[in-house]
Amino acid sequence: MSHSARIYIGLAILIALSVLFLFSVVHTAAGAPRSGPRAVAEGHRLAQAWCQTCHAVEPRMAGFFDEAPSFQAIADRSGTTALSLKVFWRTSHQNMPNLVISPEQSDVLSAYILSLRGR
Repeated sequence: MSHSARIYIGLAILIALSVLFLFSVVHTAAGAPRSGPRAVAEGHRLAQAWCQTCHAVEPRMAGFFDEAPSFQAIADRSGTTALSLKVFWRTSHQNMPNLVISPEQSDVLSAYILSLRGR
């Protein structure tokens, strides 16, 4: 197999994987994400268990580290939406542990963060 054929196959695989990833993000966003009081309560529980080491997860509470924004600050950003949070959960970040969370966990964490908006 020639070098250019390998490049084309590699590009085709990369494009296919990118399309699958985008489809899963759009499909998840288009589906009915978990919301409501039960989802918010579950998201709050997960935030306390996983995130409060670095982030202030309670409304109007100071965080332990100045570098990590509070969940309140994240909720109050104009660009914070359910979709932007879903994308965030699927992306690794330099100053955060690489959490592997399920779509359901993503939904409830997002529901909790969005419930803080304007508090």
